Amino acid sequence: MFNPKRLNLARKRRRLTAKALAEKTGLAQDTISRLEAGSHEPDDATVAKFVRELGYPAAFFYDADPEDIDTGAVSFRSFSKMSARERDAAVAAGSLGLQLSAWVEDRFSLPAPNLLDLSYETDAEAAAFSLRQFWGLGERPIGNLLALLETNGVRIFSLSENTASVNAFSFWRDGKPYVFLNNFKTAESSIFDAAHELGHLVMHKHGDPKETRSAEREADRFASAFLMPARDVKARVSRMVTIDTVLRGKFRWRVSAMAMAYRLSTLRLVSDWQYKSICIELGKRGYRLGEPNGIERETSPIWHKVLTQLWSERTTKNDIAASLHLPLDELEGLIWNLAGADQRPERNAPSAIRAIK
Repeated sequence: MFNPKRLNLARKRRRLTAKALAEKTGLAQDTISRLEAGSHEPDDATVAKFVRELGYPAAFFYDADPEDIDTGAVSFRSFSKMSARERDAAVAAGSLGLQLSAWVEDRFSLPAPNLLDLSYETDAEAAAFSLRQFWGLGERPIGNLLALLETNGVRIFSLSENTASVNAFSFWRDGKPYVFLNNFKTAESSIFDAAHELGHLVMHKHGDPKETRSAEREADRFASAFLMPARDVKARVSRMVTIDTVLRGKFRWRVSAMAMAYRLSTLRLVSDWQYKSICIELGKRGYRLGEPNGIERETSPIWHKVLTQLWSERTTKNDIAASLHLPLDELEGLIWNLAGADQRPERNAPSAIRAIK
């Protein structure tokens, strides 16, 4: 039978109101509302209109209920800047991500979650230190945060939202942590966003982080401390801090220049006047709007291995999308900029290992 929840999800993913979808399909707005409420079954001609205007295959609308995501348990970065339509589209992407995740886990053995529950901790700096110690990181910079998160069981997906309002979001589901990242941002910003969501996952596991500004500030402090450990920064930064000190530091700790400057300020390695002057100079050099001479974007070892293995079996992204009854653009959006360049194996290369660790 036609699944009204699937129609609602597809409409939200395309950022359409019921009125807008009605106009595109030539149907009455009340008809769209009744169909989404499950009041009656659409005929084939109506479904064909949805396929044409929403770009989803007909089979999508007849699948089982999509995974419901409790928005109260989702951490949205920059939630206050997000419109309801952007939030709904992002949550719908999360639902599709869960569907793709289940498909992958039916075929591959992924690392089990290995995070601490630090919901009791009120000091973000202490929480970051605890998790670093638990993972055996010491004080050293993190070379690839995405790889570190995946090794410890975090499921990573991308967001195809080309908007600055949706930075990232995360949630726990069935004992597994999920992070969705907006990869239209700079590589440095995406790393900080991932660390910010990690802060939510360990510090706000049992709460409702999206509604409280204090939780956002805690996650920011956690990310700053996790990426730029206080002892390492203090040991590496001289007393005479200049703009060049900040720019060297941003490459060592793989953060934005502004985040580096702010960390120096919170550690009292620069005065308030110095911090303001550094920020003004960084702005003049273009660091408020981007990262000139930025670092290379991190990629996901898990997605790289999954796609390489599937390709060795001649399973393409089109095949995956067809299996999930998704349009290719939705599948691409969930893994965009994560796997890096396509790695197609040599013709006689041995098959990859199924267990990914």
